[in-house]
Amino acid sequence: MDRNLALEIVRVTEAAALASAQWMGKGDGNSADEAAVSAMRTVFDSINFRGTIIIGEGERDEAPMLYIGESVGCGKEPEVDIAVDPLEGTNSVAYGRWNAMSVIAMAPKGDLLNAPDTYMDKIATGPEAAAVIDLSLSVEENIERVALAKNMPVADVTVVILDRDRHQDLMKRVRRTGARIHLITDGDVPAAIATAVPNSGIDMLLGIGGAPEGVLAATALRCMGGELQGRLKPRNQGEIERMKKMGIEDSDRIYKGNELARGDNLMFAATGVTDGDLLDGVRYRRDGATTESVVLRMRSNTRRFIRTEHYFIGEPRY
Repeated sequence: MDRNLALEIVRVTEAAALASAQWMGKGDGNSADEAAVSAMRTVFDSINFRGTIIIGEGERDEAPMLYIGESVGCGKEPEVDIAVDPLEGTNSVAYGRWNAMSVIAMAPKGDLLNAPDTYMDKIATGPEAAAVIDLSLSVEENIERVALAKNMPVADVTVVILDRDRHQDLMKRVRRTGARIHLITDGDVPAAIATAVPNSGIDMLLGIGGAPEGVLAATALRCMGGELQGRLKPRNQGEIERMKKMGIEDSDRIYKGNELARGDNLMFAATGVTDGDLLDGVRYRRDGATTESVVLRMRSNTRRFIRTEHYFIGEPRY
């Protein structure tokens, strides 16, 4: 994939962030999500590539745009697979909370896992401990391994966990090790990425979240030298059948980062919608807005943090 494509796709996340941020704190997550989807889809049509949505807003009969299998882009090549979350953290926008982002991951055709819309048990960490985590091991052993790899006492390790009832036992086990916990209400993609950001204060992520978000986060972490491993956790027979339809027979399989996002030609972009651990949210002003984005490209081993000043004359132009 051309290196310029990495800078093109950030226009996609910027557009979605600008559109959805207008709904911040208004208690209407559906409208925020619809605005993000519509803006993202519009900008895709201006980019010279041939993309296929493999992780998106659902099946064709469930979503009018950015559905799984939809073709996007206005060119014939490069041919790429795309995973999108136009608004990661819908509730965060609806209620003015932390860590909402617009997110996209891109890879050559066949290099991103076509993850079903189910849950995934995850563990993630940054480059220093990427080689030592193992989802097949206990929570306690993984925390010990991360502490040793980062040359720090267990008491200083900070684990980020989604604040959900299903994680009550996990939180008890983490606390018994002496490690610290940072609870988040939504948004485990930025939380996973934060494990690879120096001085973020986050050392590892544990717990169950969305499987599609696992692929997005794994792509970003591979670009940053980190690691995310996941095991699918279907909630019902319908989700098991959906997995089989997508070619996944073994629900107990542990996927490593290089199986969730394969190869070395990976790209990732995200734009903040609300303020978060990784990015500032959209700032509106009288004549426009300011956005902050990150663009990651594995092949060039680059991380670009982009602050963009958008000036509006009439309707916003993406």
